[in-house]
Amino acid sequence: MQDIRLIQCILKSYINADILTEGHKFSPSGIYYSLAPGDKEDYLDYIKTLPLNPDPEAFGLHENAQITTSQLATENILGDMIAMQPKASSGGGKSREEQIGEMAKFLEDKTPEVFDLEKVSKKYPTAYEESMNTVLFQECVRYNGLLAEMKVGLGKVQKALVGELVMSQDLEKMSTSIFNNQVPAMWTNDGEGKGFLSLKPLASWIQDCNERIDFLTKWFDDGTPDVFWVSGFFFPQAFFTGTQQNYARKHTIAVDQISFAHVVMSTMTYKDVKAKPEAGCYIYGIYLEGCKWDHGTETLEDSDPKKLFVEMPMIHFQPV
Repeated sequence: MQDIRLIQCILKSYINADILTEGHKFSPSGIYYSLAPGDKEDYLDYIKTLPLNPDPEAFGLHENAQITTSQLATENILGDMIAMQPKASSGGGKSREEQIGEMAKFLEDKTPEVFDLEKVSKKYPTAYEESMNTVLFQECVRYNGLLAEMKVGLGKVQKALVGELVMSQDLEKMSTSIFNNQVPAMWTNDGEGKGFLSLKPLASWIQDCNERIDFLTKWFDDGTPDVFWVSGFFFPQAFFTGTQQNYARKHTIAVDQISFAHVVMSTMTYKDVKAKPEAGCYIYGIYLEGCKWDHGTETLEDSDPKKLFVEMPMIHFQPV
């Protein structure tokens, strides 16, 4: 369905009544336009004037698409260079093993402790009228699996580097990822990994991980928040389902009959929130790619040049 919508949108630019108008422009720059009727040579002469390397507008894309293409090409080149670099160091300075060991120790020190699930369950017991208690407990369980994997893996890597453990294939892969500033496979959401969805490199990923744990820790210490950082959830689907369940149980409605209406709070930030909404939830932390939120018109608009990602204002999810 999305492909059909995309194709229809593109075709509207090229198959419409305006193309019969001489000089009709197909893109903002005016490079591509509808030619006046002429001979074959006239069309060939026009084609020769077109740029050898066309801008994204030639394909109906925003100019920011060129930035994304360049980034992907750069990542591919750097990935190939990393794959070909030697694993043995030469000359002065710290060896590869010493650098990996220091980085592994740094990451181990940065890794938070696992949650005490018994304390969480006692302070936030399963309650019919408050599904957020269950959401918090489930989030702690999921993050505990990741944090435990990180603690064990980083400890083993350090021991393997000094010969106290056999350097297995999994530990070798982990040490290589750490050296290349990449998130190890066992910490990601791919395959058998126990991590959350993320595209960040390792240095930014560990900071993001700590912020997520801080979010849950503050929830545990201070009570259910008035506004939720939706990006901090390991499994946000459960959070939204829990919000629907609270509304359904309060009003005695079947949960499968409830959906969400969305109100964009353009004039507020999450720091301005002093109380929970009567129904639903406030969330922040959503980012837009390929568009922006126009505060004046209260609608989605084309992205500004050279701005690939834009933060969405706080949103009120209202059960209906």
